[in-house]
Amino acid sequence: MLGPLGVDEATFAVYHALLREADSTPEQIAALLKRPLNEIHQSMDELRKLDLLVPTWTNPAVEHAVHPRVGLSSLAERRRSELNRLLGELNEAEASAEILAEQYNELLTSRTSGDVEVLRGRANASRRIEELGAKSRESFWGLIPAHVDDIVAPAEESPDIPLLERGIKMRSVYLQSMTVSKAGLEFAAFMHKLGGEVRATPTLPMRLLIVDQEIAIMPLNPEVESAGAVIHRSPAVVALALAMFDSYWSRATELFAPEDRDGAPLTPHEAEVLRLLAGGAKDEQVARLLGISLRTARRITANLSDRLDATSRFELGVAAAKRGWV
Repeated sequence: MLGPLGVDEATFAVYHALLREADSTPEQIAALLKRPLNEIHQSMDELRKLDLLVPTWTNPAVEHAVHPRVGLSSLAERRRSELNRLLGELNEAEASAEILAEQYNELLTSRTSGDVEVLRGRANASRRIEELGAKSRESFWGLIPAHVDDIVAPAEESPDIPLLERGIKMRSVYLQSMTVSKAGLEFAAFMHKLGGEVRATPTLPMRLLIVDQEIAIMPLNPEVESAGAVIHRSPAVVALALAMFDSYWSRATELFAPEDRDGAPLTPHEAEVLRLLAGGAKDEQVARLLGISLRTARRITANLSDRLDATSRFELGVAAAKRGWV
């Protein structure tokens, strides 16, 4: 009953007996509880450590059991303070363990040899892939054998959105099993409306990402998704990855027609580029005002021209005006 306070069953029995029989000797308590005398002495020593058995004020040679309301409340407070101290130490130890684990992950991540970079663990792989995506210049292609249950975040929070807004050419091949569900199809449709090309196929061998047709990212272990990833820069490996991607891309089914994008809303970057172009800004001014590279500004303009089937800045402005975009 008082175990959380550090009072075991045998010690509690002696304490309870001393409360009922205040003037009893250890021998009498042993007879009352039918326990060996040495065990009674051990329990009384424990009660002294817990300040539940103390000398009387009038005669220090005589001991008495402290009233439960006083003794147990004080003991509870001591235990609470001890637990709070241990909890604080535990939190500090947990924080130190997290730092150590992160340092260990970074050590594993740093294993780079020539054209191969090994990323241990899902967290390390995800961070590095996002970094490579942010540095991409032209394209980001992927074979993505994900199921609808793997999509846990809304499409609006996808890390692909900043890439599409920068005008990066994105091609994604999903499993047909993902796109037959409402959530999966809505996710694919959202990516398509932002400018990504989306196809589906019955099967995919593994996850594969290709950045700028120069970097191939593959699973460290295709059977264990959380194992991490391997980044290849070797021209030979990248060429094989491109051949595999092209093979599945050419056989995959296109989910949406290109013209479906006409009615899609503009991305923030696209809307601002159109506004600046309508005001007579040149590509250099657009890039400077938006804080993007000249290449990105020109790529966004080219994508808009393709989307509206415009062959000149004038036609682009007319087509955009007809749709109420400027």
